Amino acid sequence: MRVLFDQGTPVPLRRFLNSHTVTTVYEKGWSRTRNGDLLRLADQQMFEVFLTTDQQLKSQQNLTDRQIAVVVLPTTSWPVIQKHTAKIAAVLDSIAPGDFIEIDF
Repeated sequence: MRVLFDQGTPVPLRRFLNSHTVTTVYEKGWSRTRNGDLLRLADQQMFEVFLTTDQQLKSQQNLTDRQIAVVVLPTTSWPVIQKHTAKIAAVLDSIAPGDFIEIDF
């Protein structure tokens, strides 16, 4: 699965997602792109999951009619996220196009 990490998503997490191809917004040169445009670009470039820590994304964006699934992490803190890598990987392994999932730890 092709996964796009948003700004703020801890990059070390990618080491725990071996069965997925992870790219960051920074690596794509999209660091200054706003979420609506970012989701559109990610959809167009066939990313399957957008992984973010933006808790307001759902209320700020119209997520209907998108193929890309969105997963929201509850924190940007790597020490906290590191304890839950198996849960995050399991969510990514079972996600479907267009899903919106807020992971809670």
